[in-house]
Amino acid sequence: MSVALITGGSRGIGRTIAEKLAKSGYNIVICYSGNESAAQEAIAECKKQGVQAIYIKADVSNKDDVNNMFGEIKELMGPVDVLVNNAGITRDGLLLRMTENDFDGVIDTNLKGTFLCTKAAIKDMMKARKGRIINISSIVGVQGNAGQANYCASKAGIIGFTKSVAREYGSKGVTVNAVAPGFIQTAMTDTLPDSVKDAYLKQIPAGRFGTAEDVANVVEFLASDKASYVTGQVIEVTGGM
Repeated sequence: MSVALITGGSRGIGRTIAEKLAKSGYNIVICYSGNESAAQEAIAECKKQGVQAIYIKADVSNKDDVNNMFGEIKELMGPVDVLVNNAGITRDGLLLRMTENDFDGVIDTNLKGTFLCTKAAIKDMMKARKGRIINISSIVGVQGNAGQANYCASKAGIIGFTKSVAREYGSKGVTVNAVAPGFIQTAMTDTLPDSVKDAYLKQIPAGRFGTAEDVANVVEFLASDKASYVTGQVIEVTGGM
């Protein structure tokens, strides 16, 4: 049975992706950084699908943490076949108020974390001549967004990284794609004022906000054999925003 690792998989979009892949029959590994109880809940849901599921605490921006995590996964479940680089943080603020730590922290987790996890996964994928790497970017990585220079830079960087690695390893049977969600309804966006939500909604031709399930459906496709000829792509899940 194939093994899928979802970083930042204990909550939100990451958790929905983990549960979707469990339903598709993948053994699941969730990497989390802080909330162990949320990781336990997510794993319990995945196990209901009759698959193996474990969680591992790791800081994706730390090379030793990442390498230890991949070693532990290989020992317990076998090599990673599907890697979903979903872990991400925000530290929003206008450029003149943004500190160097705000910038570095977001780049380290979002972009460097994607680099470290991909590098750790790719050797075994090359040996197997099969692998799926799915990087969660964002529509703001394409369009930009005021007050998020650090986050937008990290998500744009993920797009460039995705296209480059896809070119490097396409001949080895490894596909590398990015998913760029738009306005997705989560616990975080639920706290926004109605006026802000209404303004966003006017920009979305589909007439509704996206759900984590909308994103997970695309990830499920990219992880499958049906997507074996899709690589180096950025698939926007935005309702046309």
